[in-house]
Amino acid sequence: MYESSNKILVIEDDNITRDLYLKGLKAKGFDTISADNGFAGIQQALECIPDLVICDITMPDMDGYSVLNTLRQDPLTAIIPFIFLTGSSNKADVRKAMELGADDYLTKPSTLDELLRAIAIRLEKQATLQYWWAKKFEKAPKSVFVDHTPSAIASEETSDEEATIPSKSIFPCIPQLKEVFDFIEAHYHQGITLCDVAVAVGYSPAYLTNRVARQTGETVNCWIVKRRMAGARFLLQNNNQTIEKIAKALGYQDVSHFSRQFRQHHGLPPQAWRKQHQLVSQK
Repeated sequence: MYESSNKILVIEDDNITRDLYLKGLKAKGFDTISADNGFAGIQQALECIPDLVICDITMPDMDGYSVLNTLRQDPLTAIIPFIFLTGSSNKADVRKAMELGADDYLTKPSTLDELLRAIAIRLEKQATLQYWWAKKFEKAPKSVFVDHTPSAIASEETSDEEATIPSKSIFPCIPQLKEVFDFIEAHYHQGITLCDVAVAVGYSPAYLTNRVARQTGETVNCWIVKRRMAGARFLLQNNNQTIEKIAKALGYQDVSHFSRQFRQHHGLPPQAWRKQHQLVSQK
């Protein structure tokens, strides 16, 4: 249900309780880090980026609610599963925790087994979500590319084969962003968005946007569109499909949206561009 390499941050001001949880988690193979107050907990979360946070609510100086609110506002820590520990079972307290974005809520005294079950459920849910998104794109139909290669490359006898759109990579060679660009390359024709890419690579949309923009000067959505435009140029130049079919093949639900984006990038609507470049290619 979880991997021994999962990193757990325990924020608890009571030394005995904190040490008990840390000892139990380590015995189960978790990589643990800890903090004895809210401020230190936030610093640890930002520096170490744990897979899950366990946090007491009642602490001096900064309570658990403030810790959670701070972590949810930061792109680095916004999607980390968060479990509250508290001595209160008041419904209003539980409601407040959930409204702030807590993933679970355990009342003290809670046993180590109860804590481990809560951790397992949260980590499994996170892993299932990422797996679901990955499978969604793996299974998405790619028949839009079948039988649409130029006649010089494929004939109708090859209709059972899946044809891909060849393309010189438009993506910069940045090792830290390889996973992002690989995902876009594999799924750009399936109508993906920034959120889909973020889920696939395990970052929040805000953090991923900032990271890609900082290293490339462009947003994730801009790279998706650029890859679709490269595919559009190939299809327009090498076959006689309708503009509507090409738009659908590239992940657009609305042909007008595709046409507007194409004109913005190329200065001509798709059909006019096709006529111009097909004539050029035939010379």
